[in-house]
Amino acid sequence: MAQALGILVMPVVTRLFAPEAFGLLAIFTSMTGIVGVIVCLRYELAIMLPESHEEASNILGVSLLSVIIMTTLSALIVWLGNETIISLLHAPQLKNYLWLVPIAIFVQGAFLALNYWNSRTKHFGRLSVAQVISSLTTQTTKLAAGFAGFVSGGVLIGTSVLGSIVSTGMLGGQIWRDENKFFCNHIRWKEIKKGYIRYKKFPLIDTWGGLLNSISWQLPALMLSSFFSVSTVGFYALGLTLIKKPLSLISGALSQVFYQKACKEKNLKGNNGELVENLMDKLMFISILPTAILSMVGEELFLVVFGERWAEAGLYTQILAPWVFFWFISSPLSTLFLVYERQGSALFVNFIIFSTRIISLYIGGIYQNIYLALGLFSGTGIAVYAFYAAWNIRLSKASGRRIFFNFLNYSIYSLPIILCLFIVKYIFQFGPMIILATAVLVATLYSLVFRGKYRAMISTLVK
Repeated sequence: MAQALGILVMPVVTRLFAPEAFGLLAIFTSMTGIVGVIVCLRYELAIMLPESHEEASNILGVSLLSVIIMTTLSALIVWLGNETIISLLHAPQLKNYLWLVPIAIFVQGAFLALNYWNSRTKHFGRLSVAQVISSLTTQTTKLAAGFAGFVSGGVLIGTSVLGSIVSTGMLGGQIWRDENKFFCNHIRWKEIKKGYIRYKKFPLIDTWGGLLNSISWQLPALMLSSFFSVSTVGFYALGLTLIKKPLSLISGALSQVFYQKACKEKNLKGNNGELVENLMDKLMFISILPTAILSMVGEELFLVVFGERWAEAGLYTQILAPWVFFWFISSPLSTLFLVYERQGSALFVNFIIFSTRIISLYIGGIYQNIYLALGLFSGTGIAVYAFYAAWNIRLSKASGRRIFFNFLNYSIYSLPIILCLFIVKYIFQFGPMIILATAVLVATLYSLVFRGKYRAMISTLVK
């Protein structure tokens, strides 16, 4: 519901705010996102590992203390280096909003820590409540400001930070209401110190992997701003948001549940083969059709839904869609490196991702060709995430053969839809409305044909 609300209001928001405003927001979130991932020094990932809740509660204390330390450091960096930051990003409009960076980082870090504790205790409903109220607050404020004539990038930045504050406050309030006595009885400075030492691999090794992964995700907005323009960043940000946000909802939820189950399965069986096979089947079935359709009709979708000035973002979406599919099916599996305490392997993979992305974007940048930059970005991403998934499949002792044949089957099922859209778009060259109507029709027919599998999958996810 929270994610759907953001998508539903997007056609209105894109008509109120220009691409430059979205670009400024993307640059801000890229800056805070890089630090936000490591603000807990990755100790939040260790909250799931102890057998006892008492020990885990002290790891939560370790995580929150790390957040305070990292937020203080980020505030000093922003204060001392604000002119340098603005110069490097070529975004002078950002200067008035840099003071929000430490606040955003603190809120992100606190949410990370609380979210992992919430996953450990299996109170997933708390997270739903927090995110729905946060989304309502963010979207309502954004629309109100837009209709009132306040349509700068600063408004989008402010509402984004406000939404994070609301979600963190709601989640933290619910946890404190239900478990404050437990925390008061078991969290001790001595145990927090032990936690820092016991799980030192997370800050020493996994922090670098997390930092590389975070930079890899946020790098496009920062490099596109440097090589091209803030408007280009806005097109990229909206295109990626539309294609990735709905899948992120599913991926994020499945990742949390999968991590908890994988830890349990490892302790009971010593491997996670069956769990991984079932998860991959669901992920491929969910994602292959929407990403295939977007790769064909992204431009028409953005033109009709968001307005003529956003057609360029639709082209970016078509380029990025195949890469998003491979990211989606491999993303939840990445937690297996944590389950088996293979932080070194995670660091290696994240270094490959980082290297391929920076090279791809740099090549496109020096040739001043945004399509070349995104094409290389997408192509290398497909290769790396396919490798990433294969490594985790082998680590879990799942059947790679079974997973590969499932992928082939779902690809074959999608071919008639792709062929139909190709004929309508490129052979008969119909207009955007007819192309989109065709996409909706064939997607509906596909859903009806496989309605039994959809029902079984939803039933399994609910359980």
